[in-house]
Amino acid sequence: MAHPARRYNYWLGGKDHFAADRESGDLLAKAFPTARIAARENRDFLRRSVKFLASSGIRQFLDIGTGLPVPDNTHEIAQRVAPESRVLYVDNDPIVMTHSRALTVGTPQGRTGYVEADLRSPSAILDHPELRAVLDLREPVGLLLVAVLHFIHDDEQAVAVVRQLLDALPAGSYLVASNLTLDYAPPAQVAMHEELLASGRTDAHPRDKSEFARFFGSLDLVPPGIVAVSDWRPVAEERPTAQDVAIYGAVGRKP
Repeated sequence: MAHPARRYNYWLGGKDHFAADRESGDLLAKAFPTARIAARENRDFLRRSVKFLASSGIRQFLDIGTGLPVPDNTHEIAQRVAPESRVLYVDNDPIVMTHSRALTVGTPQGRTGYVEADLRSPSAILDHPELRAVLDLREPVGLLLVAVLHFIHDDEQAVAVVRQLLDALPAGSYLVASNLTLDYAPPAQVAMHEELLASGRTDAHPRDKSEFARFFGSLDLVPPGIVAVSDWRPVAEERPTAQDVAIYGAVGRKP
């Protein structure tokens, strides 16, 4: 059975995927030819946002839905800025966690940890002893929910999960999130996605801008606010269009 983390790894050019993941990835890429571009742009958004948080003084990161290791994982980006940075990775795929333990070794000054858990059960994450061993929730944390919230299809459940996680973090913490959107898609592509979602051939639930904004509630959005991930503090002048990327991204600070 295809798994989002392994399919994402396939799109990013990784090696940790199975035939079912490749078949699923090719099917979606046929329906949405820019899927691989979107995956790469989403990963670049993660890199830029983690660098921004680390440069803003954040030294702790809770990365949920981390996916399989690829070059420039969260701890590598953060620890280049501040070697003492601590990162807890969370994913619900045991294969992801096996690879993470083997491949993600941080600096001696910092620390990395791993929890096998599901975003839908935030209490299991927050109450896990490994979280307390790696992170100090009395100090600000960067909560990373990058390309994972769209796997929770119920909007109210997704908002409640984010709220519960943020409630456990102190003022000065940040939320980094991204989510598939069809706001820029032509009607034929919208219809195609709805058909794939209804038939179970895709598992990503798109959200429009107002639905995505609910995740940030009372947070202070970091400029430029909610934009396509390719447009969040880009480095390159030439980049894919919002329609090609079709993923909203934003960073918000807890006051």
